[in-house]
Amino acid sequence: MADASQFLIPRGFRFGAIKAGLKKSGRPDFALIVADAPAAAAAAFTANRVIAAPLILDKQHLRATGSRVRLAAINAGNANCAAGEAGLAAARATCAAAAQLFHCLPEEVFPSSTGVIGVPLPVEKLIAVLPALAESLGSGFDNFQQVAQAILTTDTVEKTSFARLEIPTPAGPTQEVRIAALCKGSGMIHPQLVPHATMLVYILTDAAVEPPILDAYLRPSIDLSFNRISVDGDTSTNDTVLLLASGAGGATIGPNNAAFADALTQVCTSLARQMVADGEGITHVVELRIEGAANDADALRIAKAIAHSPLVKTAWAGADPNWGRLIAAIGYSGALIDPNRIDIDFGVLPICRDGARAPSFDESAAHAYIAQPQFSISIHLHQGPGSCTFWTTDLTVQYIHINADYST
Repeated sequence: MADASQFLIPRGFRFGAIKAGLKKSGRPDFALIVADAPAAAAAAFTANRVIAAPLILDKQHLRATGSRVRLAAINAGNANCAAGEAGLAAARATCAAAAQLFHCLPEEVFPSSTGVIGVPLPVEKLIAVLPALAESLGSGFDNFQQVAQAILTTDTVEKTSFARLEIPTPAGPTQEVRIAALCKGSGMIHPQLVPHATMLVYILTDAAVEPPILDAYLRPSIDLSFNRISVDGDTSTNDTVLLLASGAGGATIGPNNAAFADALTQVCTSLARQMVADGEGITHVVELRIEGAANDADALRIAKAIAHSPLVKTAWAGADPNWGRLIAAIGYSGALIDPNRIDIDFGVLPICRDGARAPSFDESAAHAYIAQPQFSISIHLHQGPGSCTFWTTDLTVQYIHINADYST
């Protein structure tokens, strides 16, 4: 009898992972996501102006194929960034070897890398294990999980998310659509994805969706999820989100399908929050709710100013209810504010009213509340309709240890 988890995986894809010898731990570090036939693709990449070699090729390949991808080849343990022409040559060699094995064009291969920047990628190790990796591919849940585990670096757990929905058809009966996604990300997390070595996201669906329509679904989902998180304020050189549609499930998704859009956004938001929860060395996950800003852009400016403040983040690490640091970050955010109209709540606890300490402020209760592993902070600016929900973390000594020793 088939495992029920099998039915979470979109049809038309196979998965696998293997040890190529890039990770010092000796764990699997090279993975493939293979579409049975070229899949429609939409992708988004880092806004960092230092761009890893695989991303340069990815953009070229998507243009060359009209946004069709046969397989994604993902290595962990080396970012293949800042390696000059040798880095591009290594990425091209990976694509050429994979294309030969899977009888496709090199341009239909989508390479990704994550790990240490500035170290040449020993591509010969990847090429050597490709045949064995190709032989090991499967379409099951376990195969999918192997990829989720192999792409991790400083992550402590794999990160996956799933959705199923029924799409009405003109004839009457519905057709099932599956969405499955996996990602890695723990530190150097402040994605700024633009038509946006640390956040890699792969989202798969078995619906048939043309690339321009797929892209139109991906953009708003990214803005409400991956562009609403920060662990440390650093934007990686390798950030990538790839959405593939195989069409193998039989359902066709056209534009403006609210159910598909909602399911995609839920999957992306789940992954984004899992990344924050697995932030390097964190002890607190914080949800910022900004309301009453002049516009949404101002709300996001304020959220980022707070999320990137070392003073705020270290206060959270110590469960110190020093709300003055929040006020200061709001003030320098660049957003339109009236200092005398700012309200702040920790959960349901009044902290600040009209820019001053709330009359019912209870320091002990505030301390106890933000001592929890997860808590929310609400800020109302009384300036307009702008709002934003943003997820971030504290900043701990353990984060320093992890990143002080990362490459050595």
